[in-house]
Amino acid sequence: MKTLIIGAGGMIGAKLATRIAHDAQVAGHSISTLSLIDIVPIASPATSNNIILNTQVADLTKPGIADSLINDEPDLIYHLAAVVSGEAEQNLEKGYLINLDGTRALLEAIRVQHIATGYTPKLIFASSIAVYGAPFPEVIDDDFHLTPQTSYGTQKAICELLLADYNRRGFLQGIGLRLPTICIRPGLPNKAASGFFSGILREPLNGESTVLPVDDSVKHWFASPRAAINFLLHAASLSRETIGLRCNMNLPGLCTTVAEELEALERVAGSDILKLIRREPDAAIRSIVAGWPESFTATRAKGLGFEGEHSFDDIIKVYLEDDLPSR
Repeated sequence: MKTLIIGAGGMIGAKLATRIAHDAQVAGHSISTLSLIDIVPIASPATSNNIILNTQVADLTKPGIADSLINDEPDLIYHLAAVVSGEAEQNLEKGYLINLDGTRALLEAIRVQHIATGYTPKLIFASSIAVYGAPFPEVIDDDFHLTPQTSYGTQKAICELLLADYNRRGFLQGIGLRLPTICIRPGLPNKAASGFFSGILREPLNGESTVLPVDDSVKHWFASPRAAINFLLHAASLSRETIGLRCNMNLPGLCTTVAEELEALERVAGSDILKLIRREPDAAIRSIVAGWPESFTATRAKGLGFEGEHSFDDIIKVYLEDDLPSR
């Protein structure tokens, strides 16, 4: 099976590429070719079982790039490339160019190839719970309407609609996964407005100070990077008949307050570590966070076999096991 990961230079993309290269299979299908694409240079993962590995620095928004990626007809495509929430809010043009226009170019390239050859790939799209916005109930069910209150959320919601339409028309098998906020993200902080959720844990665990810009009572929906990779791999095992036309879905996560995050950090690493966290309220971040959902039922995804963490201690332990030793 030929597999293409767009956005392979990002944290999730790199972890997904490493996992696939190591396993040499996805959903029981052997990988023959693994193509990794990003706008930045990509670190090549170690491969096994004679996998052909291709890496390419390319911009999906440039004319002809999407067509070139589809020419060899990859069977499975992961579309993970995106400008994150804070940057998409600060730079409207860049957000719409990359998050919307890049996705539309990919969908159109697939459609044109489908018409020419009957090509019908499985496309797994990384969406976000940012497609929801206040006012919303305390717990959001699978049928709640999309009311994004950020440009990032709006871009993701538009892409979900496009994915569903191209899926309905049979050009591809689309699966849109509304990922929880991923925590703890390894590496350096990014421009996501949600970045502090990881920062208040990651930096202290690394022996560094950090800033908490919101109140302890702020509540949010989380999953670890390990869970996110498992979501993406499990999605590849689902058939068109199983998913149906409602191809976008909420994923399981863990509803946790900032206070509960810090309590878990103290349990795992001791009370002294909390001294590395400074409280510095940030009105801009607080305003963005106030428009985010807090908890989901994710009944449909759970019924399809998706699983997340059950305690925030587990999320911290994932970081300690998977990422802290690599420092």
